[in-house]
Amino acid sequence: MKRIGILNVKGSLPNFEDFGKLPTHLLNDNGLVGGQKAHQVLDGLIIPGGSIVESESITPEVERVIRKMDAQGKFILGMCSGFQVLAHKTDIGRKSPCPVEREGLGILDVTFHPLIGTDRVEAEVADDSFLTTGMKGKSVTGFHCHTYGDIRGDAPPVLFSQVKRTDYTDNPRKILAGVRNDEGNVVGTMIHGSLDENPSLVNNILNYLDTDEEETKQIYQANQELLKKIKGEIGIGLDIYADYRLSSNMDGLHQPISGNNPENVEIPPFLMIASTGSDSGKTFLTTGMVGALRRKGYRVGVLKVGPDTRDLVPALYLNKERMVNFSSIKIGGLGWKDLKEIINTLKGKKYDLILIEGVMSVFTGLLNEKTPFSAAEIALAGNIPTIMVTGCNKGGIETAALDLASHLEMMEKLGIKTVGAILNKVYHEEIAENASRYIKKSTGLDWVARVPKAQLAARGGTPEVEIKLEDFCQKAMETVEQHLDVEEIMKMAKKPEFTGYRPYSDILDIYLS
Repeated sequence: MKRIGILNVKGSLPNFEDFGKLPTHLLNDNGLVGGQKAHQVLDGLIIPGGSIVESESITPEVERVIRKMDAQGKFILGMCSGFQVLAHKTDIGRKSPCPVEREGLGILDVTFHPLIGTDRVEAEVADDSFLTTGMKGKSVTGFHCHTYGDIRGDAPPVLFSQVKRTDYTDNPRKILAGVRNDEGNVVGTMIHGSLDENPSLVNNILNYLDTDEEETKQIYQANQELLKKIKGEIGIGLDIYADYRLSSNMDGLHQPISGNNPENVEIPPFLMIASTGSDSGKTFLTTGMVGALRRKGYRVGVLKVGPDTRDLVPALYLNKERMVNFSSIKIGGLGWKDLKEIINTLKGKKYDLILIEGVMSVFTGLLNEKTPFSAAEIALAGNIPTIMVTGCNKGGIETAALDLASHLEMMEKLGIKTVGAILNKVYHEEIAENASRYIKKSTGLDWVARVPKAQLAARGGTPEVEIKLEDFCQKAMETVEQHLDVEEIMKMAKKPEFTGYRPYSDILDIYLS
């Protein structure tokens, strides 16, 4: 059997996508596969996305494997962060007045610079490589989910993506999304899901390996065993393992529960984590909840309101779930799939909870004439219970409490069911206790939790800037486990019911009333 490795080190996402169901073996940071030197036993290597460069996870042993496999003419496919590993360097200095550079291996003659992209994309094949043989001029599909997507250099281009938005701004254009080395056996691409959505790419890899029908079958069987192994771990390098206790299906996104009547098919309960504004800690708390529930054996699906799917990456890192074509809930024409479609897609899927992360403030976009354009409208349209988060880091605890109470009042007017509130980034417990009493008294809300400000090792500690997934995720999980009752949070969720979007005129009347 041909052996296809996938890099499994801190910051990597070996289950972020299916990679064409090709990987058969894990390449860990010791450079070994089954106790043997990886370059001697692997026939090809996939380096997945994640925060591999930021985490500085490429050990000398792994570097040696990559370089020897390249010299042997074996295929190497780097995806997103895996692509950056193969480049000369990556400037991770987003929001920094000067470059913050991380060195790559220099196998591909390019450098990376900050450029956010989270589109579903169609890409044109520009040249042959082991991945794209005979496909020049044809199109492939997938998605971008990156922070450093500005690629510069002289490596032969292989893929150009047609994008709609970059850096949160409408800017339709074609951008470089993949290159190769001169020999064509090493390819880097920014297009996630490309192997899953384009069988021709997978067939090219199998043809490059010269596999016959029986060998191909063996690869797919080995991949299923590898998937089970990957899913048993929480994160990477955290030494935390868990089995799914309430859901036995390892691939619930694809396998519906038995039953022929769609009306009788169960829908998993939904819960939204929304906030009073950006930088409140939604991503941190959502990640922590997912990790804490996963450790208890629950199966949690995670979605994002709007197109910025990068916010989901930490949760997926802990959860060992892949990003799917309904991970992004469409608002204002931005995003991947409409809420009604998502609810229907999730019918019969074996999840104990679907956790939705809001976008910016719950009301951001509420008064846009396009509907829906806010997390509030998504919660309302799906009858989704909501936990509101407010950060105490900008205007202080007292201001945060007042802001939260005002938000809850408007949510009640709109008809959104708020089931709880969290004062996040608390720096003074006595003040926070009084602020909690005020929120309960002024809103009638029973569940008001307090979470202290976390100390993160990574610069900024959010997907907006440099992030080390293992540090961010472990701190998020530990914080939630210490300060929130996730079993109680699960009870707040309920099965969604899509009732349609509220007309803009109705929203405006309520807002002004």
